[in-house]
Amino acid sequence: MDTRSDRNVRGIATTLLSTLFAGLAPIFGKLAYQAEVSPAALVALRTALAAGLLWVMYLLFWRRYISIDRHNLIGCVGMGLANGIGSLLYYNGLSRVDASLAHLLYSMYPFWVFIFLSAAGHPVSRLSLMRLAMALVSVFLLTWQGAGLVDPLGVTLMISAGALYGFHLVLGQWTLADVDSRTVTLYGLTTMAVVVNIPFLLQGTPGEPISAAGWTAIVLLAVFPTALARLLVFAGLRNLGGFQTALLGLAEPLVAVTLAFVLLGESFTAQQWLGAALFAVSVLLIRRDTGLQLVDEEAWWDDLFPANKDSGEPEGSAGG
Repeated sequence: MDTRSDRNVRGIATTLLSTLFAGLAPIFGKLAYQAEVSPAALVALRTALAAGLLWVMYLLFWRRYISIDRHNLIGCVGMGLANGIGSLLYYNGLSRVDASLAHLLYSMYPFWVFIFLSAAGHPVSRLSLMRLAMALVSVFLLTWQGAGLVDPLGVTLMISAGALYGFHLVLGQWTLADVDSRTVTLYGLTTMAVVVNIPFLLQGTPGEPISAAGWTAIVLLAVFPTALARLLVFAGLRNLGGFQTALLGLAEPLVAVTLAFVLLGESFTAQQWLGAALFAVSVLLIRRDTGLQLVDEEAWWDDLFPANKDSGEPEGSAGG
């Protein structure tokens, strides 16, 4: 019988592997920009390729995971919509700031998960508020240089992208209650592909032909950080819950920052290193934060929508 301990081990393993793949996203993104691929073309093509790859894989090997009922499809579409808009913000922000800084700002998404769950009625401890304050100070130290922000628009886009990713994780914890993670991945990514291709198609004028180096970066981005990372993160999310998955995902900026320093020649100032350290401390304090036992308290959605309890449906049902 599948024990909770076994589920946690599998969830941790799959989530950590997903963070390794996801940490490659800003690196491949910057390589694509160096090959003169536009942000709109990059996000549209990589998502369309990833969705197409999944459909081929599912039609050949996982046909049983294609079936989904209307109510759960709505949940998957909602996740894909949030993630698609966030993806547009992410790659436009990435074109304006260094990959290392961009991904650290994006990686603030666990705090957005905390904020969304708190708004849904989850108890908030004093330590939670202190950790949130530390994260805000770390953002200031990471982004403030001289007389102002390091590209204010780029910073805003990356933080907003992280907020939407956090919301997508919260929504995913509910959607995954009775839907296989592979099904969620397929329809979530398909929705993303539709969302991000709309502005690309509305441009109406084709850009410059994409070089071989540009296509290489796009394909690598589609396969690893987009398709495989999402398959793994949703598998981990089903076993661990939204907040634990978000916390383990914080290995992702470590991968991204290290590769940005090694491969792209980026670096931090002393002030930015202080901000990164403060961010790391705020995350490590989660183990002492008794106000955020989210994995064991999965009824927050029922508290937000009491109708589920009155409908006579089993606990965790997506109906209602």
